[in-house]
Parts: sequence; C-alpha cells; structure tokens
Amino acid sequence: MSQSNYKKIASELSVQEKQVEVTVKLLDEGGTVPFISRYRKEMTGSLDEVQVAAIRDRMQQLLDLDKRREAILKSMTDLNVLTPELETLIKNAETMVALEDIYLPYKPKRKTKASAARERGLQPLADKVLEQLNIDLELEAAKYIDEEKGVATTADALAGARDILAEFMAENADLRSKMREFFLNKGSFHSKLIKGKEEAGQKYKDYFDWSEPVKSAPSHRVLALRRAEKEIILTLDIEVPEDEALIILENMFVTSNNPSSAEVKLAAADSFKRLIKPSMETEVRLLTKKAADTEAIRVFADNARQLLLAAPVGQKRIMAIDPGFRTGCKVVCLDEQGQLLENTNIYPHNGNESSKEAAKTVRFLAEKYKIEAIAIGNGTAGRETETFVRSLDLTDIIVVMVNESGASIYSASEVAREEFPDKDITVRGAVSIGRRLMDPLAELVKIDPKSIGVGQYQHDVDQNHLQTSLDDTVISCVNSIGVELNTASKQILSYISGLGPQLAQNIVEHRNKNGAFKRRSDLKQIPRLGEKAFEQAAGFLRIRNSDHPLDGSAVHPERYSLVEKMARDLGCSLEELIKEDKFRKQIKLQNYVSETVGLPTLNDILNELAKPGLDPREQFEAFTFSDGINAITDLHVGMTLPGIVTNITAFGAFVDIGVHQDGLVHVSQLSNKFVKDPNEVVKVSQKVQVKVTEIDVARKRIALTMKTEEAPAAKPKPKFVKPERTESRPVQKPRPEPETDIAIKLAALKDKFS
Repeated sequence: MSQSNYKKIASELSVQEKQVEVTVKLLDEGGTVPFISRYRKEMTGSLDEVQVAAIRDRMQQLLDLDKRREAILKSMTDLNVLTPELETLIKNAETMVALEDIYLPYKPKRKTKASAARERGLQPLADKVLEQLNIDLELEAAKYIDEEKGVATTADALAGARDILAEFMAENADLRSKMREFFLNKGSFHSKLIKGKEEAGQKYKDYFDWSEPVKSAPSHRVLALRRAEKEIILTLDIEVPEDEALIILENMFVTSNNPSSAEVKLAAADSFKRLIKPSMETEVRLLTKKAADTEAIRVFADNARQLLLAAPVGQKRIMAIDPGFRTGCKVVCLDEQGQLLENTNIYPHNGNESSKEAAKTVRFLAEKYKIEAIAIGNGTAGRETETFVRSLDLTDIIVVMVNESGASIYSASEVAREEFPDKDITVRGAVSIGRRLMDPLAELVKIDPKSIGVGQYQHDVDQNHLQTSLDDTVISCVNSIGVELNTASKQILSYISGLGPQLAQNIVEHRNKNGAFKRRSDLKQIPRLGEKAFEQAAGFLRIRNSDHPLDGSAVHPERYSLVEKMARDLGCSLEELIKEDKFRKQIKLQNYVSETVGLPTLNDILNELAKPGLDPREQFEAFTFSDGINAITDLHVGMTLPGIVTNITAFGAFVDIGVHQDGLVHVSQLSNKFVKDPNEVVKVSQKVQVKVTEIDVARKRIALTMKTEEAPAAKPKPKFVKPERTESRPVQKPRPEPETDIAIKLAALKDKFS
C-alpha cells in the first residue's frame, strides 16, 4: 500500500501514520484484529479493536479504489482517449464516485440519442451551439441537412445537437458533483399508496402519503419505505425543486443571451429531466440505502454483542423446558457441561390429572439430577409453564425465562444433528434453551447471528456487509471472553483468532482421540496448526488445572518466560505470584520494559495475574415477570411492569413484559431527558421497569414508557422587600402580582428571547 494511503487513513481515523503502517503490516502478515489489539500494543500504539478493524476496512476500500483506478486507466488507454490531464485527474480522484464521474463520458455504453446524433454528423453543430456566438442558427443548421442520414430539416439538426449537449452536460464531472450535493440537501422522499393496496399495506399505513427530506430521513424509515416499494404497496420517488436545479445547469453552461444560448437552455432542461434527474435519483437512493444499511448493521451488531455477552448462569445442572399447550412440554436435564442426561414430555396444561402427573415428573427429575436451575423457553405457553413450575415451590432452584429466538434454527441444523443424531428437533431445541442459560455465548455461536432476533430490517440490508459485521462481532466476543480448550465445541473454537472451522475440527478430533490437553503447547501437535496459528490463538484459549499455572490465564505463552523472571526476581513460585497480592505489589514494571515489551503489555500481564481467566461478563441475576400477566388482554393503560430488553432499534427499544408480544419504548419515552441513541440508555437483556401507555389488541401493539413521573417543582416563596421607614408612610407588604400578569410577562419574555 502506498504511503499516501497510510497518511489518508491516519487523517481520517485521527491516529498516527506510523500506527496505520504497522497495523497494515501486521494484518498482511496474517494477524487478526483480536490478536493485534490485545498482544501487539507496543507496535500499534495501543490501538483498540475498533480502530484496528477500521484500518483494515479502510485499507481494503482504498485497495479496491486503486484496483478500479488501474482498470479505468487501462480502458481509456485502449480507447486512445487518455490525455495527461485526464490521467492526473484519475490518479488524484479520492473516491469511487469521483473516479466514475471522470470515466463516465468515455465509458463504453449502449446506443443513446446523443450517439445517434453523432452518427448523423451533428457533433460540430453541437460544438458551435455551445460556443453561443451570435450567429444565424438556421443558416448554420442548414449545413447539416442530409436526408440519407435522417436529418431532413434544420429543426432535426438542432434537435440532434441538443441531444449531444444534453448528454455532454449530464456526463460533466463538476456538474454531477454539484447535482449530487443538491439532491442530497434539497431532495425529498415522496411515497404514495398504490391503488387497491390499502388492506395489504396496513403496516405501512403511516407512509400512504408521506414526504420527508432526504438529508434527515432516519435509517429505519428509509428501509421501511424501500421494503414497501419492493412489496408493491407504495411508490417511492425523490423530488427536488426543478427551477433551482435548472439554475445550477444554466449557471454552468449558459454564457450568453442569444439564439444559441436559448438552444443550450433547452438542452439543459432536457438533460435534467431525461438524464440527470433519473441518474441522480438512482445515486441518491443507493447512497441513502448504503447509509441506512450501515446504521442498521451497526444497531444489529451492537445488539448481537450485548446478547452474546449476556450474563451466564455458569456450570450448573439445568432442567430446560420447551413449552407447548396441546403437544405438551419437552423436558431435558443437562449436567454441568451441558451434556444431555434425560429427556421426556410433560402435559401441565391438558387437564388436572395431566398437571398432577407433570408436577410429579418435574419434582422427580429435579431430585434425581440435583437440578440447580430451570430454563423455560419464552415462546407459546412459556408464561403458563413458568407459572406451573413456580407453583411447585422447588427449593433452592432458580426458574428463568430464556429467549428462545433461533432455537428452532439450531434444532434443525447440521450442528444439532451431529450432536444429537438420535434425537428429534424438539429435544434439540430444549437442550439449546438450557445451554443458553448456562452460557449464552457458547450456544449462540452455533447459529447464524441473523437468526437470533435482534436485528432491524436485517433481510433488507447488504447481506455481505451484514455477515462481515456480525462475524467480526462474534469473533470479538469469543476472544474477549476466551474459551476452555478441553470443553469448547468446534463451533466456538472456529471463532478463535487464527483457527477457523478446519483447525477447530482437528482440535476436537485430537481431544476425542487423545484425551484432554494438559498444556497450551500441546496445540502444536494438531495437524496443520503451525507457529502462526498458535501465535494468534494461544492467548485466547484456557486450560484450567493445566500443568502450567499461566495456561488458565490470558497471558500469552510468548510472555511466560517474562512472568517466570518476575517470580524468580521476587524469590517466589509462579503459583505464589498468582495467588499472593503481596508479591505482585512488589513488581516494578519499569524493570521489565524492553524493545518488544512495553508498559501496556506489562500492565495487562499484571492485571491478568491478579484475576487469571476471569470472565468479564456480568454476574447472573434471576428475573421474573409479573404474576397473572400472561397475555396482551391482561394489560391495561397505566400498569407498571418489569421487563427485559429484547431488541434495540434506531427508534426505540422492544421490551418483553411476559405477554408473548414485545412492547415498544419509543426513543422519546426512554428517559425524561433527550435521547439521541437508545443504546445510551438501554442494553439487550437489561432488566427495566416500564409503564403501559397504549394497547392495540387488533394490531398486537403495546406502547410503553420508561419515563419517571417528576415531582412538581416547589413554588418559590415570594420575596418581600422591606421598604425604608418614613414618618409619613406606614410599612406595607407588597401585593403579589396576579397570575394573569405573570403569564403576560412570561409570554413577553418568551417572545423576546425566542
């Protein structure tokens, strides 16, 4: 990559040029984002994951730009149209849009009105008209009459010349740049209902006759309008003030006031209506779609991160229940590692006798397997099943409702079939629900992130961009937590820095054949796992009770000798250094700074020694919904309820309050203060208190608020001014102004300062 690109990226991301250059080099050498940001801080100047990923992505964009630049230069050379001036413009173009604008007039294209006019020999006439000299146009145009070429009259000749000029204007790079800015700043989206689609388009009712400026349209609305257009419910157009657009055109191309100038004006009007407006509308639609995609994908990735990093209940013996009414509830029991011990069906909702039998079964299994927690899916019959289980008063067993979005995807997947080849999909789904409670991250990585139910218009956005962003998110989450090498599934191992699906499979096969890994260094025995992969992966893999005390920590094996030296210098063992705070406090980090190890890495090591292998996720807290609130018909306006945030969008947060239909807390209702981004206030899986403000049973919509009722401000005590005493006037208390007078004064002040 060129030095100029390093400089450009550094400027855009507000980092140093050297940081960019080193990061790009590490990436080119096969370094991953988690590894570079965690273990190469001295080299990058402590860039974090977000910055390293931004450098990687921008680097790829610039490489793509350079690749396209070379292709255009070659094409124009082959066409014999490349001049030194054009070559300079192309080499200096900083965006793909600017590059394509320069190339547009020379780009091979299908036959147009202008190309047809050129074939009829009208280019010289067009050039003459554009000069806008005060000449006899009729006389000039008569020179080009040629019936064999289809130019029968002077009107035909001038029409052809205007076609050439219209295309010339539409392909002018400077004009396109100005028009693009004009459409973005002055354009408006206009949507109209297609006749006869009222009933089918009820969910788009708000947009049946809608208008909104392009520059302020939020991402979710852009995507909603485009989806409605795709479903042939609405028409969607971008309109701009045509008179202002023509002024831009005329200011650029009309240079005089004569008959030739009048022809140029006609060509400008035709160019705008026939060529520029459709082209700019297409471009603006693509630009706004790209911006909306970026925002929606950011929201999706943020939500996915929060869900993946939700607090785990940990290694406990769990009973999981996939609820149902008519078909009953599937019950599974899992050991501390999530292995299936037993499965059965119960029918707690099919009559009194069935309920008694179900209660007996649950109590028996809870006692038999020493169950510590019960996970209940939040789908159909979830609340009713939760009520049933809680009524059993199972001592010392926590009961938790678990979001089961995507569990059905997992249960029908190849991964589930491989894990449980002799079990049906209902058993697999119940196992997934139980494992989600145990460790959300370890279980959710087994399904496509797009299926976990935290997106916004995820099917409408750029799928490649979405997949890349979600993969980055999962990789970041997995590596930030680290995984236990001897129990991790191949799915979660595949997300570890430097591994991937094949090496993850090789690790599991080696583990199954040879037993548990005793040391991290044993990884080097894995087929195809070379030094580079070991370097990238080792720090993110944990081995509890390893032969080496640091194998259960995030300290990288390349720094083991450094930590061992610290222990020797203090006259203690590694185990003592890890367990005893008094030894760690004696370490003088400056003594261990070298060319390759600086204070950032040394501080990381010291922090890790204090809490080796600590899970950074929050502690698990049990949550229960309000009793007796199981359906939307149980709600009434004004009711205050506990809930769990299930999804966050640009326009608000969806909250599960236990009625099988999430309610919406609009962004304006998230706080008493102004909220720009809902993520400033709430996170996925956060427990919140909400109040019901509106219920629409027919449309299954629940409006909620998280605003608190503010106590009315205390009325200020009137200030009494004590007048000076005089012999002739007694002291009097001032008369308070009437409320009407105060209101008039307040209104006057408001007018004055507004």
